[in-house]
Amino acid sequence: MLIGYARVSTTDQNLDLQIKALEQGGCEKIFTDKISGSKSVRAGLDQALDITRAGDSLVVWKLDRLGRSVKHLVDLVSSLEKQEINFVSLTDSINTSTPSGRFFFHIMASLAEMERGLNLERTKAGLVAARALGRVGGRPSALSTSKLTTAQKLKDDGMRVADISEILSVSVPTLYRYLSKNR
Repeated sequence: MLIGYARVSTTDQNLDLQIKALEQGGCEKIFTDKISGSKSVRAGLDQALDITRAGDSLVVWKLDRLGRSVKHLVDLVSSLEKQEINFVSLTDSINTSTPSGRFFFHIMASLAEMERGLNLERTKAGLVAARALGRVGGRPSALSTSKLTTAQKLKDDGMRVADISEILSVSVPTLYRYLSKNR
């Protein structure tokens, strides 16, 4: 039996492409997750692994859908091999039922981890370059310096925080947080 597994990292991403490819690949059952591949506990993957038996194949659309680190991928595929379960990656043309497929799996797993490492390095370098240009990442401040000064003056004059927050269009907890930081 072919058991499919599809995963996306965030809840706003779509699984349709992977599910369609797995269906076209002949998967009889498909399990899904919307969680980071770096997480070791994934409900959909656990369900897929629970129903696979000797002679079955665990099928994914692409190798990186199964996991992010080479160690995790190799450990998982080794565990499957011990249970006489094959692993298939459709877009990477990996099928561990053959010696060449097992070899190719290890090469592709290494490349996937290297690619992830390079992406992390580029992201960090981009953040450093942006900071050097004076850009700060993250969510924009809810209160500008002038609004914060106004809020502090109104509070010092005895106005209720609830009224100040309404005037400045921020929540009461946000206003308290900014006022406590400003002291």
